[in-house]
Amino acid sequence: MEASMKKSTEEKLKPKLFSVMKNYSKQQLVKDITAGVIVAIIALPLSIALALASGVGPEQGLYTAIVAGFIVAFLGGSRVQIAGPTAAFATIVAGIVAKEGMDGLVISTIMAGLIMLVMGLCRFGKLIKYIPGTITAGFTFGIAVTIVIGQVKDFLGLTFKNAPIETTDKIAEIAKCIGSINLSALVIGLVSLAVLIFWPKKLEKIPASLIAVILCSAIVKLSGIEVNTIGDLYTISSSAPKLTLPSVTFARVKAMVPNAFTIALLAAVESLLSCVVADGMIGSKHRSNMELAAQGVANIGSALFGGIPATGAIARTAANVKNGGRTPISGMVHSVVLLAILVLLMPYASLIPMPTIAAILFIVAYNMCGWKNIRDMIKTAPKSDIAVLIATIVLTVVFDLVVAIGVGMVMASLLFMKRMADVTEAHAWIDIDDEDTDPDNILLKRIPENTRVYEINGPMFFAASEKFEYMLDDTDTDILVIRMRNVPAIDASGVAALADIVKSCDGLGVRVVFSHVNSQPMHAMEKAGLAETVGKENFCDHIDTALIRAQEIEETIKKGA
Repeated sequence: MEASMKKSTEEKLKPKLFSVMKNYSKQQLVKDITAGVIVAIIALPLSIALALASGVGPEQGLYTAIVAGFIVAFLGGSRVQIAGPTAAFATIVAGIVAKEGMDGLVISTIMAGLIMLVMGLCRFGKLIKYIPGTITAGFTFGIAVTIVIGQVKDFLGLTFKNAPIETTDKIAEIAKCIGSINLSALVIGLVSLAVLIFWPKKLEKIPASLIAVILCSAIVKLSGIEVNTIGDLYTISSSAPKLTLPSVTFARVKAMVPNAFTIALLAAVESLLSCVVADGMIGSKHRSNMELAAQGVANIGSALFGGIPATGAIARTAANVKNGGRTPISGMVHSVVLLAILVLLMPYASLIPMPTIAAILFIVAYNMCGWKNIRDMIKTAPKSDIAVLIATIVLTVVFDLVVAIGVGMVMASLLFMKRMADVTEAHAWIDIDDEDTDPDNILLKRIPENTRVYEINGPMFFAASEKFEYMLDDTDTDILVIRMRNVPAIDASGVAALADIVKSCDGLGVRVVFSHVNSQPMHAMEKAGLAETVGKENFCDHIDTALIRAQEIEETIKKGA
């Protein structure tokens, strides 16, 4: 027994690469190489754009993708995760660089890497689920807004009199300097946006960002119009990543602790979210603790070799899967190809117009903002969840991520405790000869053929939402009865979990019947449109009624067959 438990623990901290190579084939190697090359082409302009948005040199974005991307692929807990610089870090990194310099960023990133490494080794991977979806959605949307505001200057070709750091100061400076707009820059920006929006509809295989970079660079170079390029503002280096050590003092390390925790928390959340998305695409299951440890090592490596904070990139990971990548080899190939591009082609990056970089970041911000998710939350979530969501968005834009997450977590915790207090009640249990006196005990009922009954006990909220995935383990089920007499309350994540179950059942041809749904959960399910999806006739007030309804459905299925 002890040996079995020890083996299970070891497997949780075993890189996926070492598992998948047991049955590796030449056919999969070809697919992984192809996917790796395509993802590298996608990552090239994104890495440069995100580096510039972070206030560092363009090559440092590639250093991050090369070093962190390789380490995460080699040590990570996902089969297909692609790591590198992401938009979520842009405003955070820019703020650290502006206030603390590159040494401050390197120290912060190394400390963040150590924090994530410890989190992974201490099996903290599952604790990330205790961050409510409203907070994650809120700060993601807020970061997208700050990225857009930060790129308005380059998109319009404005000449700033000052160099603002805070988002609110940038808005004020844009308003002051709007008269300095460069129409040539605006035209290049609009052309870039048009390519980025419409190109994927015609030819998705070739990345739109690469086409925008090549086309607009050629226009600016050949026409001679006055538009700032990367080469006008930055010194380009084509040298490979080199080991660099920061100047470290105890006082400096102490001052960087808040930045380190911010980077670590954001990297952990985004990486594990990317893993979850990838799992859904390939039908696999990642090792969250191993992924956290790998992200920690990757961030340490990135910082030591001139890069910036890195995390799992959802868009690049999805592109990897869509192009045939199924093992960590594709992620390693992506890093090697980027290294070759850095050494051989990096000087040509000086020709890329800044409005094109801004346009790429506009699209990145749009893709990451999750506005549809925000819209659905506002429509369907309880008012308390909406308050947390809006507060997180506003605080992210006006202040920073640390304040937003801190206040958001406190609000979510307090509101959750209030919700639990509102629905908690005390009642006496009467035991007669230690026998079960509950006349509604499911063991006393006759379950119709091909029917599965699950009873949920306790509130359905964000920390418990993943506990209900096992309901579909039985493939011989025609009807799923979900008994909810002991569910006093439900939040947006709980409703989403039920919606996922209903959607999965629909795909498998399984009918769902609900039994004894209490008033608050019923109101939330009606508000979200779930009651309409399932059908009012499939909401029963008692388990006996639900089983009769299940019998009716089973007879209808048999007649149809």
